[in-house]
Amino acid sequence: MTGSCPKPTHTMITEIVIVRHPVSACVPVNHKVTLRVRAEGTGILSYQWFSEDEKEVPGGTQADLTIRASKTQRYVCRVNDLFHNYIFSEWVKVKVLDIDKSGLPVDWQGEPHIAINPKPQAVQQGTKLSLRCAAFGIPTPHYQWYRNGQPLLDKTADVLQIDGVTAEHGGSYLCSISNVLEERWTEPVDVDIVQPDLPPPAALTATDKIALLIGNLNYRHHPGLMAPIMDVHELANLLQQLGFRVVSLLDLTREEMMAAIDKFIQLLDRGVYGLFYYAGHGYEHAGRNYLVAVDAPQPYQTKNCVCVQRVMHQMQERQTAMSVILLDTCRKWYNQGCIPSVIKPLGPNGNTVYGYATCEDAEAYEVQDGGKSTGIFTKYLNKHILQADKVTHVLERVSEDVGKDRLVSGKQAVEIKHTMKEPRSLTDKVRTTGHTRELHLRDVCWRQANELPRKKHLTFLCGVEVEVSFSALFSNVLVAFATIKTTPDHTQDCTVILSSNPAMEDIFSRSGRSEEMDSLLFNETHNPDCTLRLCSLQKLKESVVVKVDLHYTHKDSNLRHTESLQVDIGKPLVASCKLYRENRAGKDRKTDGAKVQCMSQISRSKSPQHQALAAPHRHFTRKAECAAKTATATARSNEPEENDETELQDFRPCE
Repeated sequence: MTGSCPKPTHTMITEIVIVRHPVSACVPVNHKVTLRVRAEGTGILSYQWFSEDEKEVPGGTQADLTIRASKTQRYVCRVNDLFHNYIFSEWVKVKVLDIDKSGLPVDWQGEPHIAINPKPQAVQQGTKLSLRCAAFGIPTPHYQWYRNGQPLLDKTADVLQIDGVTAEHGGSYLCSISNVLEERWTEPVDVDIVQPDLPPPAALTATDKIALLIGNLNYRHHPGLMAPIMDVHELANLLQQLGFRVVSLLDLTREEMMAAIDKFIQLLDRGVYGLFYYAGHGYEHAGRNYLVAVDAPQPYQTKNCVCVQRVMHQMQERQTAMSVILLDTCRKWYNQGCIPSVIKPLGPNGNTVYGYATCEDAEAYEVQDGGKSTGIFTKYLNKHILQADKVTHVLERVSEDVGKDRLVSGKQAVEIKHTMKEPRSLTDKVRTTGHTRELHLRDVCWRQANELPRKKHLTFLCGVEVEVSFSALFSNVLVAFATIKTTPDHTQDCTVILSSNPAMEDIFSRSGRSEEMDSLLFNETHNPDCTLRLCSLQKLKESVVVKVDLHYTHKDSNLRHTESLQVDIGKPLVASCKLYRENRAGKDRKTDGAKVQCMSQISRSKSPQHQALAAPHRHFTRKAECAAKTATATARSNEPEENDETELQDFRPCE
């Protein structure tokens, strides 16, 4: 025999081999999932499934593990043989998505089912872009994001995130979702990259807010007015609420008006809000507005008045952040045939506002309603002035209210002129940083015109104690109050009388005006025994001494006695500003050294009698009346005459 056929031999498997590992899955909540493992080895193999949070899965001793997925969990299977050999399958994750599964087919076999599509977005440049999609699938689907049809490297998760996006990241995005069964695509979405929102503009502020309010009512040669008392007083209080430093003055001559304006201009500076308000008689000529002083003669000329446009010119020269002029006065045209004076315009600085109570060649009215006199324009100005809106918008509301007022319908219409280039408001805050020195200087100057005398406690020889206190109704009107505080047993029927040296004329003594003043002074908690009004303080050249006369009856003798004490209050309020010096300087500039009339003589001159108090709801115009016009020729001759106003030095601030 030359050979034999080889006998077949059998190879013994001495180790376990997993030929099919379980696969991960992504399913809805409470979905039934079966994990399968297949292995080969010697003899009978046994199985044990484990989860990541438990040692053994109860009942997980077969090659197939069926669970009802309630939460995301990882699983692994250990395979053993009878020879104590064992091997572990790969870990798999059963991801549970708690999202809407209403579209999932009843006979779903594990092919990718898209449950969440990405949404279009507008993303600010420099921020993060985040797109999300989600799909059920067994095995767990694979994700690949595309932009404008091109695959994005390393963007293979269900959430696409890109930090610090730029313009190139804009476009159309979609995602491919696939497993071994099928491939699905999400809906394409657009991503717009937008420029970041600009930070809100810094709030506009003022370096300070200064207001000068002038009301003229007791005219020597023209009809008197009623409303400026209440108008100026109420507007001053409102402006103080808005943070303005307010100087309010009544009944000024032309020289006093110019001196007060000079002081006002000196307080203005770069960044300051300046507001000038006037209530009284006025007129218009060739586009210029003129304010009539209380000493304007009959007939008057422009040299007896103050030109409003020159005031605005000076305010702009101080480089204010906003210049506002509010005029509650008539604008009737006079002498239109004359050549207008020249005011050289400044550059277009902007932020100037004129608020006129009425339109050109028309009158402005004041009314008395319920015992209170007010200008129609100022009535509605005070109603709206506290609103935090652009100043021109506030004036527009005033204009609308005046237009609805039946008393002046067809007679008076507000006019607004402005060059506002920023939305500045009278309510803007004052910024105190960066200009402390200038703010301090303005504060000192303003306080000088508003400083009140201190309260005084007087004890008379008889033992009666009297308190003398002071209040400012206006910057040139001081009120002294005397209140009896203590009366000894031997005194009775005590009264006090106040007087001043020098004697100060009470410009409110006219019937009706005194009652309005009293309404400003008294309330239920303040009931003094005597009051004294000290008016026209701008004329004062020397210290004021208040004399307090006490009259009482001695109980033992039943005789009437009088004792007197004096209080030197210096130069209160605007008197300390020495406006008469400004007056003299102004006159010297104009008259080249001519003799100046003494202001004390002006204060002692007797004012003519005024018209009787108006009936309720009767309205008066705020135009300056000239002599009675009995004929056309007479009327023209009595109109104001134009003078040369080419010099600006009358309005320059004093050094």
